[in-house]
Order: sequence, then C-alpha cells, then structure tokens
Amino acid sequence: MFDQINGMPVHALVIHAAVVFVPLLALVAIAYAVVPRWRTKVGWAAVLLAIAAPATTFVAKLSGEELRERLVADGLSGPPLVVIDDHMGFGTLTLYFSLGLAAVTLIMVFLTLRRSERRLPRVAELGLTVIMVALAAVSGYYVFKTGDTGAQAVWGTTS
Repeated sequence: MFDQINGMPVHALVIHAAVVFVPLLALVAIAYAVVPRWRTKVGWAAVLLAIAAPATTFVAKLSGEELRERLVADGLSGPPLVVIDDHMGFGTLTLYFSLGLAAVTLIMVFLTLRRSERRLPRVAELGLTVIMVALAAVSGYYVFKTGDTGAQAVWGTTS
C-alpha cells in the first residue's frame, strides 16, 4: 500500500508533506504557547497541524520502510544502506517528537480555549509552554536531520 503509485515511490511523494507540516506545527505551536492573544486566531491551525504533521510523518515512515525493503531486495547493501538506515533512525525520531508535540499542542488548546471562568493555573500554562517550545525545537531539528540524511542517501551530498 505504501510502496508505489504508478511506479513512483510513495515515499518521494509524501515526504514533502511531512517536511512542510512538521515545521509549520512547530511554528504555530510556539506562537500559540508564547503569544496568548493569538490563541483564538491560530488555535484552529494548531489543531489541524497537530493532526496532519504526525499523520504525514507516519505515512512517510511506512513508505520509507517499504522503499528500503525494495532496495535491499534489488541488491542494495554496504555504505549506501548504512546512510539509509541513519535516515530511517532520524525519521523515526521525527515521528515520535512530532507525535509528542501534537499531543501537547492539543492538550494546550483544549485547556486554554475554554470560555468558562475557570482558567488554567499559570504554573500549568507555563509548564505546557516550556514543553511545547522544547518539543517544537527538537521536532524541527529532527525533521532537518531526516531531510539532510535523505538527501545524502539520494544525491550523495553532505552538509
């Protein structure tokens, strides 16, 4: 299912969505956490990106595993396979951190967009803000590392 579409590797098609949605989630999560007056304006985007970013990252991971299996079956081995395995490791971490960021973002939106008189305690809001910013930074780093090692695997480039 995640191998090819009309002869084109699914991985090559879906990685671009993950490369766009994960950094967008990171930016919107930071804006949501750090600038409370923007929350009513960016809350909907935070929720949508919290769903889209991990979903596209998950599909990219599964399609990458399928692509690797096909390349190994076609005889790929040695140093190129090591680069692909490094890429896959970074991709897995990108998935985990984007899932964490998505979960914390959804929790923060749910707890802060309530219209009731009961507000989230300041210390809890500050704690969630710190966690969101940290997860956003780590997610951004790993999406970069995943893309960089993917480019090395395909094009043989180094940064």
